Amino acid sequence: MKIKTLEIKNFRLLKDVSLSLEDDTTVIVGRNNSGKTSLTEIFRRLTGDKTPSFSLHDFSVPAITGFTNALHAKLAGEDDDVVRAEIPAIEIKITIQYPTEAVDLGVLGDFIIDLDVATNTITVAIQYLLKYGKINALFDGIEDESPESISLFHKSLKEKIPNLYETRIIAIDPNDPENAILMDYSKFKLLIGAGFINAQRGLDDVTHAEKDVLGKVLAKLFKTSTSVTAPADMKVQSDALKGIIDNIQGTVDADFNARLDLLMPALGLFGYPGLSDPTLSTETTIDISNILESHTKIRYAQGNNLFLPETYNGLGSRNLIYILFQLFEFFREYQSRSISNSLDIIFIEEPEAHLHPQMQQIFIRKLDEIAKEFSRTLNGGIAWPVQFVVTTHSTHIANEAKFESIRYFLTSTNAQRETTIKDLRKEFTVPALAADKEFLHKYLTLTKCDLYFADKAILIEGAVERIMMPLLITKSDATDITNPPLATQYVTTIEVGGAYAHHFYKFLDFLELRCLVITDLDSVSQAAGSTTYSGCLVNRGTHTSNAGIKNWFASGTQGHYPLPDCIAKTNEQKISGSRRIAFQIPENGMTAIGRSFEEALILANRTKFGVAGATGALIEANAESLAPNNKKKTEFALKYGLDDIIWQAPLYIVEGLQWLARNPIPPMAEVVVVNKPEE
Repeated sequence: MKIKTLEIKNFRLLKDVSLSLEDDTTVIVGRNNSGKTSLTEIFRRLTGDKTPSFSLHDFSVPAITGFTNALHAKLAGEDDDVVRAEIPAIEIKITIQYPTEAVDLGVLGDFIIDLDVATNTITVAIQYLLKYGKINALFDGIEDESPESISLFHKSLKEKIPNLYETRIIAIDPNDPENAILMDYSKFKLLIGAGFINAQRGLDDVTHAEKDVLGKVLAKLFKTSTSVTAPADMKVQSDALKGIIDNIQGTVDADFNARLDLLMPALGLFGYPGLSDPTLSTETTIDISNILESHTKIRYAQGNNLFLPETYNGLGSRNLIYILFQLFEFFREYQSRSISNSLDIIFIEEPEAHLHPQMQQIFIRKLDEIAKEFSRTLNGGIAWPVQFVVTTHSTHIANEAKFESIRYFLTSTNAQRETTIKDLRKEFTVPALAADKEFLHKYLTLTKCDLYFADKAILIEGAVERIMMPLLITKSDATDITNPPLATQYVTTIEVGGAYAHHFYKFLDFLELRCLVITDLDSVSQAAGSTTYSGCLVNRGTHTSNAGIKNWFASGTQGHYPLPDCIAKTNEQKISGSRRIAFQIPENGMTAIGRSFEEALILANRTKFGVAGATGALIEANAESLAPNNKKKTEFALKYGLDDIIWQAPLYIVEGLQWLARNPIPPMAEVVVVNKPEE
């Protein structure tokens, strides 16, 4: 059994989202405050020790409008059905796929209410909604629609919602949504088990008070091993531990307590005990659970019988060991359940904490293997039906994961922020994108670029632009007083080359990432009687050989793109959605155009480089002669990027960077401090 999809409505940033899960590991990426934690939190509520409940603050911001609309309808005298339709509810629908050939589906069978033998999915809805018959109570005390009354109504919701709302578990026919049955929460708890490895794991350094986090995991494992349904091998170990404690307890009862009695005060001096007073004695009980939880510590052997405390090991190693311990605990809990026909979903938040890049890559590659190894060695080869959901800010984990397993959380920039979930598996399954998908996965794996986490991006040709880009941004910001400085925004720069930039176009659109693509004109001309094109000065060129430019303006066409058409493009025509392309153009008052970045920089600083010529053609030729060859390009970049920095940036780059600086990500919401802490 596996969870296939999750549909969540009105919970925090997750106003109305659908998320498909991989059979093994799903990796959630996205910028800060994009809803990743909301996903984990709603599952924490659903699988807690009590029936899930929510507060006013758990409703998404747009959903709050529904309460106001419902108030309007109520005061207008609308029927209760109309009013109820406006009142928001938090809902999560879980679609589970199961094998039709299974002999015993366990508790899952209770949720199968369809009669179609060909159907192998069930849908479970968990709804937090207003109780029936409580509409009047929700609006009690609100008599009109004055601003004061509406404000009072909104304030009252904080107390009314916990009292007037309830949670319902509903099994829904996947073929007929109208066919639904109420289920007990206890059955839902048997159906799905969830584990959480939080981002904050309490792995303090030695400079802080020691917290034996790993030792406490052993205490949980012991408690699991003592359950009636625990596997035989676990019971053997727990029984052995209890036997040792029983022996110690016997010694305590026979000798320890007798000597402890002698330490008691001489109450006889005060006439105690009298004829009717009981005699006092001591009893000491050794609780193995308390010993394991409070007095068991993990130690690291250092040789020569030296053992160091848990906190003396590196934080990265402790983090990795802790995650492994936790996964083992979750596996043992699964084995110890009375009903084995259930499934597990485990959320791992930010596993990259304290891990070096190579270890992060190994972790995400080996995660599925850990579950398989547990099943092979400890469960008789029977697969552990577990799905992992990993939330991360690590480019190393995100880019090492399977391309199809990525789910990108994108938050809207309007006032009522909400999350959109982008599914790379769904988006890149079309055959036309097969080449892009293969290239992107290889590129992301090799370069570890952070497109998933940046607010804006710059795609560049090569090493020269990469070395000089910080200075180019500084120069652009210095001449732009209308936009916020680009240097203070979250911008990533990626070196892709003109021949490969077009593979990123669909991906950038998918991410809805504001991006500037800086590339070269690469002017070419076709010799008479020849079928090939050769590089030439721009004034002699007929076409551009740049694949990025051709696919920008004429994707899917054969051959090179006409150079005159390219040069004639306006700034508006260079924009496509949230991305813009920039290539060489004439400097102000000039006709000469450089074919490459180096030539464009020389032409933008004619006096500095001593460029002369009576015509644009001669000026282009002189600039070409001064530009470095391929072997000296890096030397050119280092000289003018670090040493000789008094020069003017080429116009095409300035225009592009200033476009990128516009429309910045809106500022974060104002933080309001209240005197009363949240309950």
